[in-house]
Amino acid sequence: MDDPHDVQAIAGSIAARHRTRQARVAWGERVVTVGGDAPVRVQSMTNTDTVDAIGTAIQVKELALAGSELVRITVNTPEAAAAVPHIREQLDRMGIDVPLIGDFHYNGHRLLSDYPAMAQALSKYRINPGNVGKGDKRDRQFGMMVEAAARWDKVVRIGVNWGSLDQELLASMMDDNARRAQPWGAKQVMVRALISSALQSADVARELGLNPDNIIISCKVSGVQDLIAVYRALAARCDYALHLGLTEAGMATKGTVASATALAVLLQEGIGDTIRVSLTPQPGEARTQEVAVALEILQSLGLRSFNPSVTACPGCGRTTSTTFQELAKQIDDFLRAQMPVWKAKYPGVENLKVAVMGCIVNGPGESKHADIGISLPGTGEAPAAPVFIDGEKALTLRGEGIAQDFHRLVEDYIERRFGAAAVSAAH
Repeated sequence: MDDPHDVQAIAGSIAARHRTRQARVAWGERVVTVGGDAPVRVQSMTNTDTVDAIGTAIQVKELALAGSELVRITVNTPEAAAAVPHIREQLDRMGIDVPLIGDFHYNGHRLLSDYPAMAQALSKYRINPGNVGKGDKRDRQFGMMVEAAARWDKVVRIGVNWGSLDQELLASMMDDNARRAQPWGAKQVMVRALISSALQSADVARELGLNPDNIIISCKVSGVQDLIAVYRALAARCDYALHLGLTEAGMATKGTVASATALAVLLQEGIGDTIRVSLTPQPGEARTQEVAVALEILQSLGLRSFNPSVTACPGCGRTTSTTFQELAKQIDDFLRAQMPVWKAKYPGVENLKVAVMGCIVNGPGESKHADIGISLPGTGEAPAAPVFIDGEKALTLRGEGIAQDFHRLVEDYIERRFGAAAVSAAH
């Protein structure tokens, strides 16, 4: 019988991924697989005016270097559509092969028809069924967009949003609900309308000739519990790859916590193939913050590794010195800054674990569990900092240059461990 106190058994693990089709979002030699057994992908979106081709290309580059594997840009006017091929050319000149997604609302059917160079330069189209037209126009205009995708063999995300749901469909479902012996609540009807809109649109797209493997679905709302409910129901009803994200997560702490809470629950249950954290940037904040949060969510769940992790204690009355805080930030900043180069030079370095601890209570123990760790002296402790490497005490640092000495030890460790792995792999 299994040990009832087995922590690993109690904790379990990430549920088996919801079985989905696999889409291939490609540009040139770069292919980003979405769904199936591919890893959960990170997506982001620019907030530049797409007409500014240089400015948009620069922000796309920043997002890609930060770790975004797919980047969406707004395509809302003829001028924006005309700029897309130039953005793609600029990115190619900079060596940035990240696939671009075109975000279409209201006039996408005209833009995709009138600007074939734009249609080809994009790797994926985002279509919102609630914003493609009304009445007879809706089917015709949706069909024009799908036909463009089929013609150029592009992936389509059918993205239904709570705030722009097809009102005719919603009204019809509300009327049907009113005739039920026991009507559902309004929110339950809206959830069903979201899912019905997405899946009915996917059915139409397939009837028009779009490869079902080229369909990704999203049903985004702004509430955590609502998102969880929608995606659980959606996953039970289809095998399309699913894109996750709160549609308007908010700013700073609120947006980060809301996104992490909702996405973590769904990802833990095996639901979700791409994610976006839709943060409202604070004044002066880099757009890349949304990518950083998305990466942290996946890494915290153990789904993927992107950057070495730095464990640091929060501080207390034993750690009145700020040395450990400053050193932890310095090491973390250094590792993140070097990752674009190190990923190619040191395979596996993203799995590195570093500990920077502030006193003797948890310092030695945490440092032993890291690949390399340091336990700095707390208030009243001897002015010495033991360093642990691969679980063993290696040396003790003393004096004014502890931070600089540990920094060098980390660099030496990376070179010795991951550099040797690279050499071995080459032979």
